[in-house]
Amino acid sequence: MLAGAVVPAVWAEVAVPPLKAAVTDLTGTLSTRQLAALDGTLRAFAQKRGSQMAVLLLPTTAPETIEQYAIRVAEAWKIGRKGTDDGVIVVVAKNDRTLRIEVGYGLEGAIPDAVAKRVVAEIITPKFKTGDFNAGLVDGTTALMKLIEGEKLPAAAADRALLGGLNLSIEMLFWLFAGLAVADGIIKAIFGRTVGAIAGGGVLGFLAWVVFGSIVAGVLAGTAGFLLSLFMGSASDGRGGGRGSWGSGGGWGGGSGGGFSGGGGFSGGGGGFGGGGASGRW
Repeated sequence: MLAGAVVPAVWAEVAVPPLKAAVTDLTGTLSTRQLAALDGTLRAFAQKRGSQMAVLLLPTTAPETIEQYAIRVAEAWKIGRKGTDDGVIVVVAKNDRTLRIEVGYGLEGAIPDAVAKRVVAEIITPKFKTGDFNAGLVDGTTALMKLIEGEKLPAAAADRALLGGLNLSIEMLFWLFAGLAVADGIIKAIFGRTVGAIAGGGVLGFLAWVVFGSIVAGVLAGTAGFLLSLFMGSASDGRGGGRGSWGSGGGWGGGSGGGFSGGGGFSGGGGGFGGGGASGRW
């Protein structure tokens, strides 16, 4: 009889705490100041944007998985506006070393599962691994708020490296074309117009192949160099040997900024959830 009485107690589901604040810490992980700061930020965002976000830290979700427990929290708290379903809940099971971002129906376009997974893996868990739970939650919720407001996550490290290399290659190709334009007259003086154009295009194509590591890029650059050389020769002939110049310029820039302010109470607005989001471990 004793065994029969103990087993149900051991395997009872963890109760969902009542929603009283934007941040609920049942583990004592966050200091009073950290708790108040994060709670105030999430309340202000809800006041400004309408979309709601809540954070829950608890020791464990056992015997349930983090996914099973998080959806129960979502159904109980109803974060987000009714009909708009624009709520997000971050659940952290500290002793289990698991976390879950639960995304409401209305935000599954702004925060698809793959993007939520990146927030977990690239922003939150690296800080959790060092024991800095406050930084992980602050950085993670900040990223989620930006996504809700329409901003995209920065490229992953590998993507940034690829884009950086591509920009460098394009810049090098630009200088190759500029060099061809400068040397065009010398090459033609030595080889003649047609042979000079072929020679210039060949050199440019070879260098483009080396820079990009692509035969196709080499062929395209060589062809473009050949045609450009012929065009410059025709233009020069049309001017009767007069001087000409060739130049180019460009730039890029951009920025983004954002903020939030305001205050007020915090309670679920009737938002619905369907299991969208992502989980992770640290």
